[in-house]
Amino acid sequence: MKLIRFGPERREMPGVILTDGARLDCRDFGEDWNEAFFGNDGLRRLRAWLTQHSADAPRIDRAERLGAPVARPSKIVCIGLNYSDHAKETKAEIPKEPVIFFKATTALVGPADDLVMPRGGTKVDWEVELAVVIGHEARYVQRQNAMEHVAGFALHNDYSERAFQIERGGQWVKGKSCDTFAPLGPWVATVDEVPDFQSLGMWLTVNGESRQKSSTSNMIFDVPTLVSYVSQFMTLLPGDVISTGTPAGVGLGMNPPVYLRESDVVECGIDKLGRQRQKFVRK
Repeated sequence: MKLIRFGPERREMPGVILTDGARLDCRDFGEDWNEAFFGNDGLRRLRAWLTQHSADAPRIDRAERLGAPVARPSKIVCIGLNYSDHAKETKAEIPKEPVIFFKATTALVGPADDLVMPRGGTKVDWEVELAVVIGHEARYVQRQNAMEHVAGFALHNDYSERAFQIERGGQWVKGKSCDTFAPLGPWVATVDEVPDFQSLGMWLTVNGESRQKSSTSNMIFDVPTLVSYVSQFMTLLPGDVISTGTPAGVGLGMNPPVYLRESDVVECGIDKLGRQRQKFVRK
């Protein structure tokens, strides 16, 4: 099953994509795809509802805007330096334990929304990543049980303002949390749709030129390890997002570094999780 949310910004409505590609309006189901939905066995209940109502529920026009497929999670937990080639290009040591930082949930936008230059920003960079959506509350979870707590997967572009992140002291969160810096989706694919989540091809282009091309098989710490590890330090609530790191090819790693300029177009994708497109604008 693929979960989507559609409609105007901040007024998105719940939907699904059927196996034939049709987009189904699920407002009559009566819930958004949020913490309460995931935490109360929502996926099972939604499947039962679809069995009865998918034939007569309204279809969504493909021209409709798609928003982030998860309604405001309690947190976005990001993993840094989780691909050895990315650590090398940024001149960082290979981490012995996962590197954790946060991204503000106010950064969430849809997969084709504009990327907006933050006030004072000069060094905006791209990072294609596999995102994990938590399905059941996770606290002190063992690695062998970690996938029992996962609802599904999504495509995430972890945009960064490198001057904010690196040159202005403090934590990375400053450079990661600007508005529009967390386009998510176009959908959340449930775990059964992505059994090979640890071997998915991933790519990113800027103005049509390849910048990143890799596979989730190249992660240093795999998905079960990350879910278990993060849960040792904080409770992961249903709907929370873990973004699992990016491979080599970011602007910071180029010699000299290259950052986005006004009107640049960034496109990215991951196998089975769709693709995104953002235009970089000043507003």
